[in-house]
This record gives sequence, structure tokens and C-alpha cells, in this order.
Amino acid sequence: MTLRRFLKSTSKRTFLLYPLLIFVLELILRRGDLVIVPWGVALLVWGYLQYRLVGRYRLTLGGCGPGLDTPPDRIVAKGPYSYLRNPMYLGHLIFMFGLAVTFRSLAALVLLLIHIPWFHARVLKDEAHLTERFGAPYLDYKRRVKRWIPFVM
Repeated sequence: MTLRRFLKSTSKRTFLLYPLLIFVLELILRRGDLVIVPWGVALLVWGYLQYRLVGRYRLTLGGCGPGLDTPPDRIVAKGPYSYLRNPMYLGHLIFMFGLAVTFRSLAALVLLLIHIPWFHARVLKDEAHLTERFGAPYLDYKRRVKRWIPFVM
């Protein structure tokens, strides 16, 4: 796998590259006296498991590959997708928040703040693609299920 291909993968950046970079940066900034906040680790685990388990669920029910490179055959509106439309992307953001908390890292917080609008733009693009692919049934799903936070937004 080339470095360019590796860096193109959002999941590889989020769950491998960013934690490594934040760990090294914080180790350098704190001169080896690394701070680890235990409940932040719980956020890391939650975010990763949400991404991974929901991804498997989507793969099984939607008949699709990772991302929209292999588009779904059908709308997945059950399980976690009955509460929010983007649980995998939310898993990324929870994980990044966990990095900021776990290492009390301003750099990780900035990384998260940069990625919130990035993921939102990606969601808008995905939704346009899914609306084009599925039409009225997807628009109905969008009306019923919130984008980011169940029952809120």
C-alpha cells in the first residue's frame, strides 16, 4: 500500500495516524511526562467500536463496501441507522474527542474542530448521492431520522 493510498483512507487517518501523531507530539511537548485521562480512553474505545460495529452492520444490511466507493444496494434504516443517519462518521468524531480528552491535547482538539465541518461537508455530499440513487424513500428517511444527534439534529 502506498503512503498516498494510506493517507486517503479516512479511517486509517482517524484511528491510526492521528493517535500516533498526537501521542508523539504530546510526549515531546510534555518532555516525556505524558498525561493520560482514563475516561478519555473510554471515549476512544466507544468511538472506534461505534465506527467498526456499525460499519459491519451497514455492510451486512446495505450490501455495500466501505464509504460510497461501493454504493449501497438499499437504504439501511434499522438498528443504529434508525436513530441517526451517520453513526460511523459520529464514531470518528467521538474518537477524536477522546484523543483530546485522553491526552489533554490542544492539538487533538484543534484536529477535532477542523474535522467537524469536514465531516459535515462529506455528509452533505453523501446525502446528495444517496438522494440521487434512492429518491423519495431516502428523502422520507431523511425526514424521519436526524443527521448527527438522535432526536436533536
